[in-house]
Amino acid sequence: MKFSGRIPAVIPERITSAVFGPAPVGRERAIGMSERLAAVSSLQSSLEYLSRRKDIEKGGMNDWEVARQNLAAAGPLTRRLVDGVSGVRTTTALHLARSAVSLGMLLPGDSRWRGAGNVFLGASSALLSPRHHYGGDGSDQVATLVQLATGAARLVPSPAAKDALLWYAALQGNLAYAVSGWVKLFGRPWRDASALGGVMRTRTYGHDGMYRWTQEHPRTTKVLTHSVLALECLFPLVYARGGRLTRSMITSAAAFHVANGYFMGLSRFVTAFPAFHPLVAYTTTPRSHPAVAGRDDRALAVAATALAGATTAAAVTAVRRRLRTTEGWHTSRTLTTRYGNRLQYEEYSPGAPDQPVFVLASGLLSTSEHYAWIAERLAHETRYGVVVYARAGYAGSHRRATTGFRLAESVHDLVDLVNGAVAPHRRVILVGHSIGGELARRAARHLGDRLAGIVYLDSSHPGQFTSGLGTIERGLAGNFSAVSRALRLGTGLLLTRPAWIDELPYAYRKKVFAQVGDARMWEAARREWKAIRDDFGSFTGALARIEGVPALVVSAQRTVDRNPEQLLLHRELVEAHVGARTESVVVEGATHESMLINARHANQVTDRVIAFFEGVSPTAAPASATPSAGAASSSSSASSTVARPARAVSRKEAAR
Repeated sequence: MKFSGRIPAVIPERITSAVFGPAPVGRERAIGMSERLAAVSSLQSSLEYLSRRKDIEKGGMNDWEVARQNLAAAGPLTRRLVDGVSGVRTTTALHLARSAVSLGMLLPGDSRWRGAGNVFLGASSALLSPRHHYGGDGSDQVATLVQLATGAARLVPSPAAKDALLWYAALQGNLAYAVSGWVKLFGRPWRDASALGGVMRTRTYGHDGMYRWTQEHPRTTKVLTHSVLALECLFPLVYARGGRLTRSMITSAAAFHVANGYFMGLSRFVTAFPAFHPLVAYTTTPRSHPAVAGRDDRALAVAATALAGATTAAAVTAVRRRLRTTEGWHTSRTLTTRYGNRLQYEEYSPGAPDQPVFVLASGLLSTSEHYAWIAERLAHETRYGVVVYARAGYAGSHRRATTGFRLAESVHDLVDLVNGAVAPHRRVILVGHSIGGELARRAARHLGDRLAGIVYLDSSHPGQFTSGLGTIERGLAGNFSAVSRALRLGTGLLLTRPAWIDELPYAYRKKVFAQVGDARMWEAARREWKAIRDDFGSFTGALARIEGVPALVVSAQRTVDRNPEQLLLHRELVEAHVGARTESVVVEGATHESMLINARHANQVTDRVIAFFEGVSPTAAPASATPSAGAASSSSSASSTVARPARAVSRKEAAR
């Protein structure tokens, strides 16, 4: 039998068009498909919540008397609306109604009543989301977005308005994939392909069989992981070349969600995210295709203009924050250290020439302005000099060292700052918070008789990792890197001001927020944290003795309550100082950060500092002092109104 040459040519063409090409879907069909997929997700969601009613009852995981605290910062109207639907009976009734409406949405038809059903499902889901703070997931948010967009599209009469709404939802779907992919790309586990195996071995989302498969087939696992990354990061390419990638992209994405549902138990994802796909298919089909004849694409131009405007605004915001971060205050000074690092510092007060100078060293990922309450009181209410500085990489301080970073570099920078910024005849009192305390301790042996004392504020200790306190912080370097990269891409525009900044004095808030929203500080913190882990991880034995230097060790109650072992480490700091007066106190109610930024806690700390160093000789070496334990004991009655004396505890008690 003789065949012409036409069939072999047609078959590949059909296969190619089936894989590479647009997926023509008309407006009404796209709305119908999306709303039904979202309705399946809503139905499953409500049925799951109804089957776990004990979670919303008193004492449950979502007990409203407890969960309502998450709305403390919301407006009164929002609180009243959410309160109105958060009673156990009302919540149950709403989920029953949502189940019924979701079933109705699965029936055939295209009336405007379906629009009302979509709006009800989307609005009720938004109202109930605070009620189900624990247990909700991204699929609920996606279904809500699709339902509100498709519901409004059914209700508005204008075809142009319908298309604008569908474009909005389709572009949101593109963002959902692209942002998820690029965020994953910042994480090393996704780049080195260890993320898939890591997820599969977890108790919550894991799958034993899939985990074993990833370990047995590392190369295939790497290809699969990177394929998922490519799919998500490049999903917006569905709009390239007339939608030639639409079929392959949405098919791959749907398969990805089915796999998530099977292996990770995220069954709602199987229909929630694919609810975007019909809208993506509708908007990627070339306008010349009969299925989308008359489609209004002006929303795309509006979105492109908005994106360009947002990009410009993000760049301007990043530049403004960088300038505000690096320019310092009008009184800022700079000093170059032996490493070539340029340190920016502030002299809050020169103090009396016959009095010591406080030099304040901040903690990891902390600004020098964290000391505002303490520094201002010391400057205005005492005769001491006060100097606060930013380490290399923070604020206006620049790291110009060419060698790999070690903690010794920051120690020597601190020593050089003291020798360069403080008159040679004056002694200094080092105050260090967190890692700043450890830098002060190490600087002691370089400063000799110039050192009049050290204040450790919830200080780090080189033995904290070997004692087990560092296990929960192992991923910090990756977090610092991810935030730094994200800020470099301009996402600082989306950053909201953290609530803790409002606890600082008003004049310092903008400056601190600028530093938090600038990539430099996060990169410096990443560099320091890596050096800290390398340095502390090799620590063995006891702390080096510091002769004749008074020491005040101040601990935050929340720190030692959470990790009693920390109090033992702080006691070791006290015991390392011999031949001088020492004292150890715990500030009631304070956290690691609030002991500086909260006015009440900072004032308590300042009171202790002033009282401890009252009468310290400004020129001579410190006189012999009472033993450490006696000093701590003798000061306990005086500290009862602002702090409680630290009680020595055994390692057995700490373990208990």
